[in-house]
Amino acid sequence: MRINDDFDRPVLVQGAALDWIPSPAAGVDRRMLFRIGDEVARATSIVRYAPGSSFPRHIHSGGEEILVLEGTFQDEHGDYPAGSYFRNPPGTGHVPAAEDGCVIFVRLWQYRAGDAVQIVRQPGEGEELAPRSGETRLRRLFADGAEEVRIGDWAAGADIAIDNPRGLEFIVITGGATVRGALGGNETLRPQSWGRLPAGQPLSAVAGPEGVSIWIKDGALLHPDVLTLPGT
Repeated sequence: MRINDDFDRPVLVQGAALDWIPSPAAGVDRRMLFRIGDEVARATSIVRYAPGSSFPRHIHSGGEEILVLEGTFQDEHGDYPAGSYFRNPPGTGHVPAAEDGCVIFVRLWQYRAGDAVQIVRQPGEGEELAPRSGETRLRRLFADGAEEVRIGDWAAGADIAIDNPRGLEFIVITGGATVRGALGGNETLRPQSWGRLPAGQPLSAVAGPEGVSIWIKDGALLHPDVLTLPGT
């Protein structure tokens, strides 16, 4: 299976409009944003856990990166309410579940060789940065020289321009905006809107009346030393 696998082209997906596709675990469904592979895949997805559902214990051979969008995600290590962000590097494992249900944003098999940093950021945590023009708050969740992950809050009506020297990937957490440039003249960003921009194509947008909270990864869209996917 291959979905949005051309990294040389900008892509914008209205994630909330996609159908839910059942996973192998009962009560766990997915909206597929990017995918190379079948059940074991290099993938970016929005995943929904029904109340009381869980996924069997598994090891993340290719690493896992998660942002909790709605509800509370859980495993044997603790609870992660909406706004939590964490990285489970290759070799880590857990039993994910959601007693009351949740929706999460997940990236799989996109770690670089040797990337072994494991972090957990609870809602509101992260390194506070000086907001850029049009932002009310900017937090750095992770950075290691090869990539940087931030959450930015855009003011209502703000005109936003984010430089893109390496590549940008984003998902809207709350709010809405109108994007310009490579992603289209009048495309609207809504909660669960996901996109990628190749290096050199800035993210340009005007925030709507409710403002925007957005997760952004700055780095190569697919690292040249990305871990090898089994079977490829």
